[in-house]
Amino acid sequence: MVKNLRLLFYNLITQAYFFGIRLAALRSEKARRWVKGRVGLFEKLEQAFSTKRSDNQRVVWMHCASLGEFEQGRPVIETLRNEKPEVIVLLTFFSPSGYEVRKEYPLADWVFYLPSDTKFNAQRFLQTVQPDLAIFVKYEFWYHFLSQLKEKKVPSVLISAVFRPSHPFFKWYGGLHREMLRSFSKILVQDKASLQLISTFNFTNTEVYQTGDTRVDRVLDIVLNHKSLPLVEDFCGDSNILICGSTWPADEAMLYSIFSNKIFQDWKFILAPHDVQLAHLQDIESKIAEPFIRYSQLISNKPNNAKVLLIDNIGLLSTIYSYGKLAFIGGGFGSGIHNTLEPAAFGLPVIFGPNFEKFEEAVWFVNYGGGFVVKDGRQLEEILIKLSDDNMRKKSSGTVKTYIEQQAGASQKVLKQLNMLLT
Repeated sequence: MVKNLRLLFYNLITQAYFFGIRLAALRSEKARRWVKGRVGLFEKLEQAFSTKRSDNQRVVWMHCASLGEFEQGRPVIETLRNEKPEVIVLLTFFSPSGYEVRKEYPLADWVFYLPSDTKFNAQRFLQTVQPDLAIFVKYEFWYHFLSQLKEKKVPSVLISAVFRPSHPFFKWYGGLHREMLRSFSKILVQDKASLQLISTFNFTNTEVYQTGDTRVDRVLDIVLNHKSLPLVEDFCGDSNILICGSTWPADEAMLYSIFSNKIFQDWKFILAPHDVQLAHLQDIESKIAEPFIRYSQLISNKPNNAKVLLIDNIGLLSTIYSYGKLAFIGGGFGSGIHNTLEPAAFGLPVIFGPNFEKFEEAVWFVNYGGGFVVKDGRQLEEILIKLSDDNMRKKSSGTVKTYIEQQAGASQKVLKQLNMLLT
């Protein structure tokens, strides 16, 4: 009776949520993409999977909520493809921000949106795809898909999971959420705290392991294979470089005074804003007092007196970190900081605003001296002065490298657990 009431409530909430997205599509471009991407979805799936596969081909379905979760799952796909090239990989997304960016991802045979979570949709989806293994990444839980996987005895794995006491699994009203967790064959968590927390459930048919953060393998691959950027190298010269990555207006407001501060006259700055639309770039340029130049305006071997390099494109930041001494990571004055692992993989101490506590690696960096939190421009100046000391900077650099080294190899650990279910 209680379960039926919980399920009824879940169905009402989820259907209201999906209806709300369709209503929002009248005004929101993102919501319109969500709706449009699901038009004729089953027909497209049925066409894609209409060809009979050979007996030795396994279908591995990986589902990611959005782009961030994809970055967690990506190293696993790449490792899986390397060891089992015959596997068919289906990648699904809930959000347009993931699907639109990765719909052409070459290591997936098919990339689709996930149908909305109803019993009928889950049954039809699984009947069409017939996966041999289902992988959910980090935070995505849909009751009907998980219960149908369990009913059809399809192994399912939750990877790169992070659990906190505030999550509904640990609340009095979280019975249905706990049932969803019990639907998984294996739960692979990132850290010890999550392992201890979830182990209190005393699962009977679900195995729980700590495997680490798969994103680290991805950033290590970037370090190993990054190419030089001669134009950036010419700009940097022999100067110390502070790289300001994925910044938002609140971050940038602090940075302008740092750029013109005479204390840092021997430094140069690379600013890579999150928003590279022309209007935002022009707004930034109107507020920088020092000589600056856009990346698109750089000319090889032509001297310039710019102190600030403004990155006006997407895709270079992860490589640009290789030229830095320190990194300021944006987002900490908004919904949360951006990627700190990319600069850390190059050994850069990281600085960011106060909204960082949802990110396990950032918390670790702060606790052990590789990351530094600032609340205003004065604190940022103090931290930069502190890290201008070579010994202090090298010590902090060693700290972030230690984290990266400890987390390396998570993808292989995950794949080991997946292989047990694929045999």
